[in-house]
Amino acid sequence: MTTTWRMRFELSDSPGALARVTVRLASADCNVLALHVIPVPGGVLDEIVVRAGEGVLPADLVEAVRSEGAKCVGITSADLRDLVDEPTAALRAARTALTDPDRTAEALRRVLAADAVTRGEAGEGQVQLGEWAARRGWSRFTQVELARAQALLDLVDAPAPALRGALSDDGAALVLRPGTGSDEDAVADLHSRCSMRTLFNRYHSGMRTLPRRWLHRLLSPPRGTTVLAQCADQVVALGQLIQTGTPESAEISLLVEDAWQHRGVGTALLGALATDARAAGYSELVAWCLPTETALVRTAARAGLEATTRREDGLLRVSITPRGRAPKASGAAVIAEKTR
Repeated sequence: MTTTWRMRFELSDSPGALARVTVRLASADCNVLALHVIPVPGGVLDEIVVRAGEGVLPADLVEAVRSEGAKCVGITSADLRDLVDEPTAALRAARTALTDPDRTAEALRRVLAADAVTRGEAGEGQVQLGEWAARRGWSRFTQVELARAQALLDLVDAPAPALRGALSDDGAALVLRPGTGSDEDAVADLHSRCSMRTLFNRYHSGMRTLPRRWLHRLLSPPRGTTVLAQCADQVVALGQLIQTGTPESAEISLLVEDAWQHRGVGTALLGALATDARAAGYSELVAWCLPTETALVRTAARAGLEATTRREDGLLRVSITPRGRAPKASGAAVIAEKTR
């Protein structure tokens, strides 16, 4: 027999009102296990999870809270999952839906504490959330709960990062894809195959290898994205697009290992970054190069992007417009793009 119940009710905004409810429940040998305060228009909704004393029926619990002035009382059976705090429950539900999209209805039901969630048009007594209809008879859904459920659906429906295919000038097949934390070893190997000159041109400091503590920041920049160029099982180039302090501008950088330079890899990578920049609303890409290093300007030209330069703080500031003309034939050709 169920002895644990979940109750929602509205109380007058007066000192000690909720305390009087809990005292009355305690006098009936009922134990309040959890308490949540839910914002609603014009006030708040109190929710408690209570373990009833021996012989105490749901009707007795409803009468106990009503006797202290509670309104709109709803009650349903509860289990141990209802004792988990709401942010934790929402994160667990999100993990369920992301791991197995076929369990999205289950995840929504848990987030909403709904009686049922089905695919299709909402009927009487149901609410519509995208392609899902949710029903709960014991208490009306709050706007906070509906917003949380919609955020879950937005997360599940977010498009997967784009995978783009490209060909180098000499016909080698490349995949351009976002970098992830699992690429740390591959990116470390990329740096180990680069000459000191290549690394100096990229980082403007003398180094033989990349410090391991830099790997996470390279692959997960706080205000940007990283795109990798991969051939077979090797990452051969890396590009970054980083937001600057100016909303219309983003900083870019490229690193192409020596054996893949002058083969159109940088052109393909810069073109992919320009596409991402346009989608993000940037109107300018900025790169900082050594004064004698003009390779990026030539790469931009091959990618069909206009570039201007000026000397600033001892470096060459390259400004690239992400919207350009058609790329020259000598650049690597993008041959496919695939999203989930």
